[in-house]
Amino acid sequence: MKTQLPATRVLAQIIALLPVLALGVPASAQEGMKVQVPADRIKEVPAIEPSGLSALKPGTILFTDHRDNPANPESGLTPYLEWRKLRPAEQAALAPYPAYAEPDYTVTLNGVSKQRHETLKVYVAQGRFVVGKLAESIDLSAFANLGFVSKMDPVIKHKTLSPAEVTPTKDPAAAFARRPDRAWCEGAAACIESRYDLEGKLPLGVKLANKLEDGASKKVAEFVSFQSELRTLPAAEAASLAALTRVDTPVAGGLEQTIFWVNQILRFGKFLAVFQPMPNDPGKTVVTTYMALAIKADVLDRKQEYARVPVLKNLLPAQVLMGNSSFNTGTSISAGLPTYARNRMIAFADALAKN
Repeated sequence: MKTQLPATRVLAQIIALLPVLALGVPASAQEGMKVQVPADRIKEVPAIEPSGLSALKPGTILFTDHRDNPANPESGLTPYLEWRKLRPAEQAALAPYPAYAEPDYTVTLNGVSKQRHETLKVYVAQGRFVVGKLAESIDLSAFANLGFVSKMDPVIKHKTLSPAEVTPTKDPAAAFARRPDRAWCEGAAACIESRYDLEGKLPLGVKLANKLEDGASKKVAEFVSFQSELRTLPAAEAASLAALTRVDTPVAGGLEQTIFWVNQILRFGKFLAVFQPMPNDPGKTVVTTYMALAIKADVLDRKQEYARVPVLKNLLPAQVLMGNSSFNTGTSISAGLPTYARNRMIAFADALAKN
């Protein structure tokens, strides 16, 4: 049973944290330290179409994340089952594996076991840019390693993970996250454990939010840790992605990082890059990138408890995740998923141009 502290004690703890929250970052941050992506790098489009590639300027990234109404906190988030129906080719490529379904698992509380079905909502971003190189000349192995991943976002810390230590493999309670066809990291170029410490005011906001949940069995952590595998795609698997990109040239290669285990908030994630010769200009390469992140729906439902505390009204999970909160800061995950996706695609495009 969840034990609640007396309301007066919880209120006192919250009040004690308020000055720290206000003074914990500079005044400019109190207004939301949101970092704007350079306008000349990202060109927002409603959808990325196969036509118009010849007009795409070097260094410019076409980008869409299906946010029709950015002011709406959940704009750009699609229920997983709806995603599978609306964009089946995208779901098959960006889910942890094509047949992936929302998790079912057993939860034990006070000795009582119950079956739980977890619903998910997905954020999907797509980008496209052109590299002035032959597709066959791009060595994907140069990007399929821990060192390269570390450069993509230096504030996220990574280390090599032994395949035997992968959580879904070794922990029976995480068996629902296993692949049905092989073990995670089997045959991968790199198996990675990562940690991201929340930045700016978010750690203090999390402390304050946890005070509202004193007695809860599980607190919100001030960091996100995740496990992933990085691999270059086999030729046959990469070839099938032409139907997804809809670029009318053969796929020369594919690179993907699949996040299969996360400590909180998210259930899975994937970064995918597909390389194809430029139609009518084979000396150049069209790179289509995708980022998909699946959020636990019950995280998005945590509204009422935060709404009771004025200073936390901007800590609603949907607002923070989608970059609409004064708590958002920096250029990484704490900035919100849309900014994080844009910056990851810019970093990847720059690395390809320099390599």
